[in-house]
Formats: sequence, C-alpha cells, structure tokens
Amino acid sequence: MANTRASIITIGDELLIGQTIDTNSAFIAQCVNSIGIDVLRRVAVGDDADAIKNSLTEEMSNADIVFITGGLGPTADDITKPLLCEYFGGKLVVNDQVLAHVKQIFSTRNRPFLERNMKQAEVPDVCTVLNNKMGTAPGMMFKKEGKIIISMPGVPFEMASIMTDEVMPYLKANITSDALVHRSVITAGEGESFIAERIKDLEEALPAHIRLAYLPGAGVVKLRLTGRGSDEAQLVIELEHWQAALAERLQNIVIATEDIPLEELIGLSLMKKNATLGLAESCTGGMVGHYLTQVPGSSKYFKGSIICYQNEIKEHLLGVPKATIDDYGVISEQTAIAMAEQARKVMNADYSFSVTGLLSASDEEERVPVGTVWMAVSSAEKIFSKEFRFHYDRHRNKEMALQMGMLLIWKMINDKL
Repeated sequence: MANTRASIITIGDELLIGQTIDTNSAFIAQCVNSIGIDVLRRVAVGDDADAIKNSLTEEMSNADIVFITGGLGPTADDITKPLLCEYFGGKLVVNDQVLAHVKQIFSTRNRPFLERNMKQAEVPDVCTVLNNKMGTAPGMMFKKEGKIIISMPGVPFEMASIMTDEVMPYLKANITSDALVHRSVITAGEGESFIAERIKDLEEALPAHIRLAYLPGAGVVKLRLTGRGSDEAQLVIELEHWQAALAERLQNIVIATEDIPLEELIGLSLMKKNATLGLAESCTGGMVGHYLTQVPGSSKYFKGSIICYQNEIKEHLLGVPKATIDDYGVISEQTAIAMAEQARKVMNADYSFSVTGLLSASDEEERVPVGTVWMAVSSAEKIFSKEFRFHYDRHRNKEMALQMGMLLIWKMINDKL
C-alpha cells in the first residue's frame, strides 16, 4: 500500500511578521496523521500572488494532497480564491447554497448584508464546495493531475469545522495509505541524554519500520514511538510491546504512557483517589488554575485558586501570618509553606499547592535574585517545598513555573515525593 503525502501552505502576512501564530497546521497535521497520511512540509507565504502560485506548484510536485489556509475573506487583501480560480482555469460563479448560508448568518446576527459580502458566495466553477457551518467563507477542493488541493479559511475554528465535517470524511472514504501509529512514554526527572543512555540497547533493537523520538519539555521528556505498516493490528501489537519495554526500563521516572497533558493527568489522579485540590498562586497569577480548568469536568476535583498577588491578600484572605512574610520575605520557603497550608484549610481540600516568586526585575528591593520561585504542596499527612531558579525572561519564567508546579502537584498526589 502506498504512502499518501501531504503539504500545508498557510497564507497571510500576519504569519510572517509574527503577529499571528499558526495553529492551523498543527490541527491539520494531527487530523491527517490519524489516517496514515504523512505531512512532508509546512510552508508559510505572505499575501503575494506570485509567492502563493510558486508555493502551490512546488508543493503539488512533492505531495499528493496540498492543504491551503487563509486569504478567503471579503476584503481586498484576501486573494486566495481568485488566484486559485485562475490557477485551475475556472471562473467565479455565485453558489446559491453558499449565498443562502451567508445571508442567514447576517440575518441571525442582525447585521446588514453588504455588496462585498456577496463575494463570499462566489466560488470557482471548477471546485467542490466545502460547507463552512461556522462562518461565511466556504472551503474549496480542487483536483489536478491526480493531486487534491483543499483550500480553507484561516480562522482556526472555521478551518477546524470544515476539516472535521467535510475534509476528513472525504479522505477516509477515498484515500488509502499504510497505517501510521504512535505510542508514547512520558517521563519526568531525567534529561534526554541520560534517558538515551539507559535505553540505548532498546533503541538499537527497534525494527526499521519503528522510530523513536525524544521530545523534551519543561521538566518532562516525551518518548514517542512511530510505526508504519500495512497491517495496523500487528503494528499496534509491536508498538505496545516496545512501549512496555521502555516503560519498564524507565519505571522510576515514568509519569504516563498516554500522550495527554499534565493538567489532565492531575485530574485523573485526583479522581482515582476521590480527592480535591486547592491553589494559592502569587507570581503565576492564576495560570495553574486556568490550565486545570481547561479540562472538562474539573469541578469534580478542583476547589479553586486564591490569586494572592499582593501581601495583604496573602495575609487577610489566605491567612498567612504577617510575621512570616516580615521575618522571611514573601519569596521564601516559609511563606510558600504557609500559603499551601492555609489554602488547604480555607478551601477544605485534600491537597494544596502554592507558588510565590520573582519572575523579573522589580522596582522594589527584593531579598532574592530574579528568577527565584518557591513552591509547596500540602496534604494532611505531608508537606513538601522546593526552590527553583529560572533564568529566562518574565514570560518564559512564568511558563516554567506553571509546568514545574503542575509536575510537583502530580508527584504529590501520586506519592512520588
């Protein structure tokens, strides 16, 4: 069975100047990867007709399917639709179904229907229209010389809707490719070079159709096994064999064998114990709580977060003794412990977490170096505190505090401290 290859072209000056981050490519890649389609390249081009045409020609020469996002709006800088119409030798015509949909959207939103909005209903007569339930710009599918070209809006939720409801059903029904299967082992506590030494013999023994990738993050290293083959059932058996071998070898640092984020792992651990969690966040400003509540159903185990950014909130709302802050400083082990203990009591939680730190230089005189962060986790039986020193800018230091904090919470719940 042949391997089907894809390329992704994202269009927009905003992508090239860093004004907008491309999340569309990741979504598309995850979708097509799930049905065995390899993404060979991701290309970003500006709102320039020649650049778009050249990129399309080049990607069509390498890939079986080319995905394009962006440039389908009603304004003058949205040039993708007329360009594709010319490229594939068609002419723009009004699609009655799209026109009715666009008018319905404007009517529902009680907005006037402008002449330029009529252009949203114009599509090349050489394409298959892909319905956009979430917006006014339809997707388009072209075919040329055995290649498939799919153009979708750049608005992420509109693109995702078309990809899910229109594109994927078509690809599943019409494209065949070898199975592409992934399995993961998530570790924490050792760097990738040390892990590589521990599993060197296993990595060298992997068959040619299975690859191992090391994906390091903040305090975490993800090992991803990728296999390709015509027999998916057999491939799954092989991958799970090697996944188990890696997990057994690294059992002292394995935190999961599923590729799910820490916030979900924390939730699963708490539900398994029928336990609850409360937070006291200072320098992270509620970021830990934000990530935990991104998980559906988190209200079953997450009590809440007291964002005690100023000392008076730590003292009066959380109940941290003023003497503790005065004697040891707001960024100290003693204050972090007091914050965690008080959060657990105030919220009547089984576990609690606290964080206090200096993420960037301050106008006020501080007792600790920039990048110092103290964290504490608490339960009725145990309290554990740890100091971190981060050496990046404010934004990155905050991200590091988030990741290390969630890892500390997971370890506390799972008796790994």
